[in-house]
Amino acid sequence: MKNLIAPSILSANFAKLGKEVEDVISAGADIIHFDVMDNHYVPNLTIGPLVCKSLIDYGIKKPIDVHLMTTPVDDLINQFCDAGASMVSFHPEATKHVDRSIELIKSKGSKAGIALNPASPLSLLDHILDKIDFILIMSVNPGYGGQKFIPNSLDKIQKCKEMIDLAKREVEIEVDGGISAENIQSVKNAGANIFVAGSAIFNSKNYKNTIQKMKQEISAG
Repeated sequence: MKNLIAPSILSANFAKLGKEVEDVISAGADIIHFDVMDNHYVPNLTIGPLVCKSLIDYGIKKPIDVHLMTTPVDDLINQFCDAGASMVSFHPEATKHVDRSIELIKSKGSKAGIALNPASPLSLLDHILDKIDFILIMSVNPGYGGQKFIPNSLDKIQKCKEMIDLAKREVEIEVDGGISAENIQSVKNAGANIFVAGSAIFNSKNYKNTIQKMKQEISAG
């Protein structure tokens, strides 16, 4: 599976969001990551499907990866998929019917993912691994950008990869939270192939240098 860098626009300058997204794509970004928070499931309020549609209308062609930190999820799945989201993940604790929510995403032609908080067990994947396209492992507690990577996330990523390999499934592992050039190699070596980075990219002085450094670290691992 390809290793992909997914800048999170949570850390972008929203006063010039279209240009910010263009700039990270020009710098080498593979996916654009949306952190969608509802001030209910997590203690913060961020963006809705209108932002997704606006970026696509602006001319953004890269896949848009929507992480729903909301409850309920099904109505927002419909809205984001209709707005053009390529990938949608949600937390199994946030929906009454996990299987139904997965099927809703897939019925819209988008990739379906399950997001796991730091304290959420991998056993939540036991009966749905054959239905999903990717797993989003949170390496910080969701709600805010700029947090530090939780070290024991590496063990969780590794065990998740072992579970996928044992099941002989083609399921990607995405990791979000505290990712930087300093730790991205260890995250890749643990089994991840999609790397979400917000503040490490958008707070850097040179997006291209930062993303290139991340890709070099991945390749060197």
